[in-house]
Amino acid sequence: MDTTTIETFLKTTAVDLLIKILAATAFWIIGRWLISWVTRLVRTSMDRNQMDQTLNKYLSAIITASLNLLLVLGILGYFGVQTTSFAALIAGAGVAIGAAWSGMLGNFAAGAFMLVLRPFKIGDLVGIGGITGTVHEIGLFGTTIVTPDHVMTIVGNTKVFGETILNYSTLPVRRVDRVAQLASGVNPEDAMALLRAEIARIPNVATSPAPEINLLDLNLMGCVIAVRPYCQNSCYWQVLFDTNAAILRVAEAANWPAPMPVDATPNP
Repeated sequence: MDTTTIETFLKTTAVDLLIKILAATAFWIIGRWLISWVTRLVRTSMDRNQMDQTLNKYLSAIITASLNLLLVLGILGYFGVQTTSFAALIAGAGVAIGAAWSGMLGNFAAGAFMLVLRPFKIGDLVGIGGITGTVHEIGLFGTTIVTPDHVMTIVGNTKVFGETILNYSTLPVRRVDRVAQLASGVNPEDAMALLRAEIARIPNVATSPAPEINLLDLNLMGCVIAVRPYCQNSCYWQVLFDTNAAILRVAEAANWPAPMPVDATPNP
């Protein structure tokens, strides 16, 4: 290779390549700055609308990754690289990943919907996926709850969003459901009056709605009384246990006999 050829190469190909490299570097720096600016703008907008921080973080990550991919494809196209093959490769990889991780993507979609619709929030007492407990964390793939026996439990978001959600914390009070089985011969009206007075003495029992003391059922042992006080969610277990104790105190004070089945067969 003579000097003239080398000089011609440096003046044409090498210089052109150097200009493209400098331009690509400039595009990368400016593009990255614009991506950061767009991401900050999206985060600020979602913070202004008080959207969930988890959703904010993941949406920002998705936007950043997508824009970075477009930037790389644009720079490759500037160098003359055929990006259609890269796009087809990415699309094929997306299909393969989607088929392999269909369950995970379903959890992701359900988690995104939950973060937008907000059927419950962290700290709520809920029943989801057959599990009852306090919401500890709402993720895009699973929801973490702490059960009453203090077990950390993770439920997949597709199971959460696809089944009935019970939110015990939405309303200000919750009803405690207990029953008192009376023996045959105990007057139910007198029993209800005694129970109503005793339940009213239990701490943290709500006055509105008032406790419900009603004749619930009849069986071979006698009458069944429904004892249903209302209370705040934070006092539920205390009121439930105190209601059990109140029923026992009334029964002992009134000398109610122990309920025993009565033979319903008529005498011949």
